[in-house]
Amino acid sequence: MFNKRSGFDYGVHLRLKRTLHVALTTVIMVIIIAVLSVCFISWKNRLGSEQEELVQLWEAGSYDKAFDLSRERLLTKPMDHFLLMVHGFSAYQLAIAQINTFDTLIYLDACIWSLRKALLTREHPQDGRIQYVLGKAYYYKGQGYADLAVKFLEEATTLSYTVSDIPEYLGLAYAALHDYRKSVVSFTQALGPADDAGEVSGEHTQEGAFAGNAPEALDPSDLLLLSIAHSYMALDELDTAHAYLIQCVEQSRDSKIVVKARLLLGGILGKGGDNAGAEAQYMAILNESGENADAHYQLGELFAAGGNPTRARAEWRKAVRINPAHGPARVRLNM
Repeated sequence: MFNKRSGFDYGVHLRLKRTLHVALTTVIMVIIIAVLSVCFISWKNRLGSEQEELVQLWEAGSYDKAFDLSRERLLTKPMDHFLLMVHGFSAYQLAIAQINTFDTLIYLDACIWSLRKALLTREHPQDGRIQYVLGKAYYYKGQGYADLAVKFLEEATTLSYTVSDIPEYLGLAYAALHDYRKSVVSFTQALGPADDAGEVSGEHTQEGAFAGNAPEALDPSDLLLLSIAHSYMALDELDTAHAYLIQCVEQSRDSKIVVKARLLLGGILGKGGDNAGAEAQYMAILNESGENADAHYQLGELFAAGGNPTRARAEWRKAVRINPAHGPARVRLNM
């Protein structure tokens, strides 16, 4: 009797112990899940606020702060797509704002390093933004990188990223590669109707905020005309080049561009035997822009070709007086 009662009490105690254990375990699991949920929500909110902070810096034009902050956060998250994109885009904006070439190249290298790394993450569907900025960064790196500028700008176009200055930079890059036919095609496309530079379609997300903020577009009214003329001259299609140069002179308000266009016009006219027309272009430079070593040098060439060495040497001396380092004029004076 004693043994049966003891066994019964033991069974009740064991079941109670098991029930308490299960209840305690359940409570602990609930607490753990609650804590993890709070931590996850807190982490998510913090992540969102961090991205929002960078977006706000970008939209305020504080590219230096966005650059520094993204660089700092990349130390702990080196493959974060958003941070790499912000860092690269900010580096580009800082690069084009520099006066010193050395500083420009430092920021361009940072831009290229960050954006090419961002392409490796493949976290988001590619929409061409990164390729677009990479193409322009490589263009500004110099002629030796023109092939990479073409590569990434063409990729951006393939991805249907439509920004109005892509054809301009493609034209410049193709010209640097001496592919003047493709250069002309791109420049001609750039002269056609286009949306405002930098305005593209994109989702209204934090990363989408960076879609339209890209480097400055070139002036389509004069630089394009001058560049197209250069390409046609390289193709030896001088009549077409002449037409674009005339249009450039008539439209441009930039005196430096007008001087360049008139010098090219003078060269084309002189090559075609119209020495009077060439002289008129060089004299227009001197009358409109003041003394110019290249204009005096070219006048000297015209006078030499016309059998007047005295006037020719006088013009070459003027060129050297204006620019003592003018090599062609010095060579002519030493002959």
